[in-house]
Amino acid sequence: MIYTITFNPALDYIVRLDHLKTGTINRTIQEYVLGGGKGINVSIVLNNLGMDTTALGFIAGFTGEEIVTQLKKFGVKEDFIRLREGLTRINVKVKASDEETEINGRGPIISDNELEALYKQLDALTDKDTLILAGSIPSSLPSDMYELIMERLQHKNIRIVVDATKDLLTRVLPYKPFLIKPNNHELSEIFGRPLSTKEDLVEAAKALQEKGAQHVLISMAGDGAILVAADGTVYTSPAPKGTLVNSVGAGDSMVAGLIYGFEKGLSKAETLAFATAVSAFAVSQSNVGVSDLSLLDPILEKVQITMIEG
Repeated sequence: MIYTITFNPALDYIVRLDHLKTGTINRTIQEYVLGGGKGINVSIVLNNLGMDTTALGFIAGFTGEEIVTQLKKFGVKEDFIRLREGLTRINVKVKASDEETEINGRGPIISDNELEALYKQLDALTDKDTLILAGSIPSSLPSDMYELIMERLQHKNIRIVVDATKDLLTRVLPYKPFLIKPNNHELSEIFGRPLSTKEDLVEAAKALQEKGAQHVLISMAGDGAILVAADGTVYTSPAPKGTLVNSVGAGDSMVAGLIYGFEKGLSKAETLAFATAVSAFAVSQSNVGVSDLSLLDPILEKVQITMIEG
């Protein structure tokens, strides 16, 4: 089973308009509401790909139940902890023709007892399971939440994937995560200097491997991705050309595609190619997920994988 944890899920209220003008009334040309959060997005895509997955985390109030309703429509299993108080946050995403603006809610307070309920769920995982830790940590939880989880599970031989930023990511490296997914900008922040070339990025990824990471996937938005594998091989994949509709969930889709490849025993080149195709499909759609797997075939034909080391 592949489990995802989303500590800070949200209902994304997405509105489109021609131009955002502050200080006055704006009229939308389109709006929709999507349940989201990095782990939730990964579970949706994995489920589309036919993988057995369960979404874990915390929800609260009517906004949390709307996320559950949407997941049921996708056919995704969930085992969220229902919080006694508060509301799952609402994030407003304003997409104008010339720019995007976001207003993110704070989210509910998570008590010690509710956190302990999550720990009990995690204690039941076995070495046949994969756990994906993705996204931010709400202020009501310890800032070293990912560390605490990985320390708790370190002797269970569980594949753990971490998709997080800066300190959240670097602190878990001693626990040897199976896969980490920083993007190129996050790598620059971690090392405190611009990393402008592929050589710079690969060097940085190898430094993270020396600290404990096994596989490192570097996403570079429109420039594609780099996979620095545990065996020292390095693969690159430019992003296939297409129409950008919605950038939300592109990185989550790439993580799902990569996990699919590893679980199915694909070669590393095939795995990166598949992950790139899933991510490229994601940005061409308004919703997260792959509605029809056959739609990936024409994208896969355009993906070009190059081994640059190995």
